[in-house]
Amino acid sequence: MAYIISDDCVMCGACAGECPVGAISEGDGKYTIDADACVECGACAGVCPVGAPNAE
Repeated sequence: MAYIISDDCVMCGACAGECPVGAISEGDGKYTIDADACVECGACAGVCPVGAPNAE
């Protein structure tokens, strides 16, 4: 299951910089994760200050 980013996202960008496959990009009001590219490593969840990335 790919990770998704909840509406709790504060657009800090920490997750995007940590993603080893570049699956995270800036969206409209929050970052988004490309489910097809996500390798489910959890690195994004580990650095998010508000816990926005979660396993689907």
